[in-house]
Amino acid sequence: MAGALTISTLNNDTGVLATQNGMTGIAKAWVNFDGTGTPAIRGSFNVSSITDNGTGDYTVNFTTALPNANYALAGSARFDGSSDPTAVRYLGISSATSLATVMTTSSVRVAVAFANGNLQDPSVACVVIFSS
Repeated sequence: MAGALTISTLNNDTGVLATQNGMTGIAKAWVNFDGTGTPAIRGSFNVSSITDNGTGDYTVNFTTALPNANYALAGSARFDGSSDPTAVRYLGISSATSLATVMTTSSVRVAVAFANGNLQDPSVACVVIFSS
């Protein structure tokens, strides 16, 4: 017997919508933001806000907490007006504070820099979080 099951709302025992957080192998949070000036979110899922901690240093705050802090982060960044448009850029976990405060269930602190390590505000920053 073939058929389709349509459910308008799916909750787990705590009442939290379980369709995204209950599935493995898919992003639990993502954000695309402009890091110049006051950070501005262009698009996101499960991200409530971005905190600007200084040049090239941001905290991505999750709308719904992750089940644990043992998640994987992937990201990319773009700089407009760079004096060296071929310079390698990176976006990664910030080394500004201890790992215990950088990766929590409610947020992750990321740094954006040129290959030489100089922090820089990106015109585009993309962060994706994968968790069990």
